[in-house]
Amino acid sequence: MPPPADIVKVAIEWPGAFPKLMEIDQKKPLSAIIKEVCEGWSLGNHETFALQIADATNFYITEKNRNDIKNGSILRLTTSPYQTALQLHERIQSSSMDAKLEALKDLANASRDITFAQEFINLDGISLLTQMVESGTERYQKLQKIMKPCFGDLLSFTLTAFVELMDHGIVSWDTFSVAFIKKIASYVNKTAMDTAVLQRSLAILESMVLNSQDLYHKVAQEITIGQLIPHLQGTDQDIQTYTIAVINALFLKAPEEKRQFDENIVDILNCPLTEMAHILAQKQLRSIILTNVIRSPTPINDEMAHQLYVLQVLNFNLLEDRMMTKMDPQDQAQRDIIFELRRIAFDVECEPNNGGSIEKRKSMYTRDYKKLGFINHVNPAVDFTQIPPGMLALDNMLYFAKHHQDAYIRIVLENSSREDKHECPFGRSSIELTKMLCEILKVGELPSENCHDFHPMFFTHDRSFEEFFCICIQLLNKTWKEMRATSEDFNKVMQVVREQIMRALSLKPNSLDQFKSRLQNLSYTEILKIRQSERMNQEDFQSRPILELREKIQPEIMELIKQQRLNRLCEGTCFRKISSRRRQDKFWYCRLSPNHKVLHYGDLEESPQGEVPHDSLQDKLPVADIKAVITGKDCPHMKEKGALKQNKEVLELAFSVLYESDEYLNFIAPDKHEYCVWTDGLNALLGKEMTSDYTKTDMDTLLSMEMKLRLLDLENIQIPEAPPPIPKEPSNYDFVYDCN
Repeated sequence: MPPPADIVKVAIEWPGAFPKLMEIDQKKPLSAIIKEVCEGWSLGNHETFALQIADATNFYITEKNRNDIKNGSILRLTTSPYQTALQLHERIQSSSMDAKLEALKDLANASRDITFAQEFINLDGISLLTQMVESGTERYQKLQKIMKPCFGDLLSFTLTAFVELMDHGIVSWDTFSVAFIKKIASYVNKTAMDTAVLQRSLAILESMVLNSQDLYHKVAQEITIGQLIPHLQGTDQDIQTYTIAVINALFLKAPEEKRQFDENIVDILNCPLTEMAHILAQKQLRSIILTNVIRSPTPINDEMAHQLYVLQVLNFNLLEDRMMTKMDPQDQAQRDIIFELRRIAFDVECEPNNGGSIEKRKSMYTRDYKKLGFINHVNPAVDFTQIPPGMLALDNMLYFAKHHQDAYIRIVLENSSREDKHECPFGRSSIELTKMLCEILKVGELPSENCHDFHPMFFTHDRSFEEFFCICIQLLNKTWKEMRATSEDFNKVMQVVREQIMRALSLKPNSLDQFKSRLQNLSYTEILKIRQSERMNQEDFQSRPILELREKIQPEIMELIKQQRLNRLCEGTCFRKISSRRRQDKFWYCRLSPNHKVLHYGDLEESPQGEVPHDSLQDKLPVADIKAVITGKDCPHMKEKGALKQNKEVLELAFSVLYESDEYLNFIAPDKHEYCVWTDGLNALLGKEMTSDYTKTDMDTLLSMEMKLRLLDLENIQIPEAPPPIPKEPSNYDFVYDCN
């Protein structure tokens, strides 16, 4: 008979005693359960005790989260959150530097738990930490010169604890003093500062700006672009990421009038970060990000990609004001821009200022505006009253006419010499193209929290949107000619151009020139071929018989992948041993026995050449004893690395095998490929699903190949949606031959 649903079987640990197996009744109050556990070990004052999850998180069990306890969980009896908070509150004020450092390290770890955080904050712990930060530099100035590493760790653990406590959202950011902000800003402004301290300081400044409009103004006055640039020029990608995050936060919270700034400012390096529009337009900052971040030899991780995406979005959002501004047909300054477009295009045809009647001049203007491709030939200003794209379209046209004058004149004159129905209207095309580009780049929309879709080419030019437009308007004219389009085909041409642009952008070109060359390969003929191929594939592989065949083949392919993974485990892999302090050239080898029943492993003196025989591997682990495979930050050897300095790359390659009750065999794969092979293989041994990215890629590749091979004989044969009907039974079976 299965146990009741409210009964959970767990193991409970207590230092210095054997773990106790116990059945917890989830209907009983938590205090009653803790009392029962304390009495079992003859411990008094059960009110001062609590239960924790026995892993690196050390999260306390409360009435709110107690239902998360599962059968087989390992719990730990420990001091209550209040008692722990009280002890740490006293310990971090110790006069002994070593004791203070150890206490702050414990506080940084404990602060991740919201139950503990609430108790520590109730003891006015946040105020204590801010006071330590404000007075820390002066108090330990002499000590810093003598024991610089110790001071760096002391400050970094203090700031880590502060960040963890504030992340719970219990305390408002508006409560902090200007002195505290100045102190945090001073750590950012120093050129030689401990990496962990700098990282935490940047994170605090970002949170301040994002969570308080009042703090935004205070932070913006303390930080200048010149002080942030050295952090972007370093090689630490985490520091670069936090630096760009601070710039993004300040830009996001900047008032509208501060985003649009006069281009004639003199000193950018000492300019406060309130003047965001000007700063982002500066060649120096853009080129530093391009050189030291985007074109750095270090691959860009997801968080950096996200921050670059946010910066790209915020930069393009500066165009929103012009995009949503209608043209005033009566505004002479705005009308002069249209006159300038006409002058550049038809300079040789301009009439003398004093020649001809008013009617004749109007007629000439109307004729020229028609050649320029405006919808309203009499008053082209009316064309720009549509929002979006508003005045942004006119800005783009003027930029194209001035900076790419030859291309502009060629397009206008080329189309004015065609028949009316075959001309590509430059004015109308520019307005619709600008609107399309704004939609593609999502101008005016806030950045998404999970998107990493930044385009390196937009960081290669100070006027990247305008240059983007110039390339695309020439593409539009080229595609119009290739399609031999007429005015009735305008929308069809725009659809093809949109597809060309989207496909070129999906290739993530590194520069505008590369984007242009990608478009050269995506002619209208090529687009037709791609569409035809995709349509055929979609029709072929989405029909019901094909889908049924795929479902039938998938288990065979999965079994093939499983056998490949197990064969790789039988060959074995050499793993490095990594200590918490530094990488050491010590190795160990692990391989699966040919019968798939035992893992053989042992230490090696040096990296082996080829396979290592089973006989030379001293230790064994029966596969039947393996309970689970744990990956990433949940691995015990990753939790031991402390609250501050975890290597993200190592974290992604870590996995552990849990066997017996609490024994682990810990791995750090040499690369992502080996990580996928081993985690897949171990999961296959345990009868679990193989879920790695490598398995998905192999499945797609092998399944696609197998489907094409099986359908090879059916080329150009129409596959029916439904099976053919079963014919009626014959009236008699006289035609059957009796062998007897």
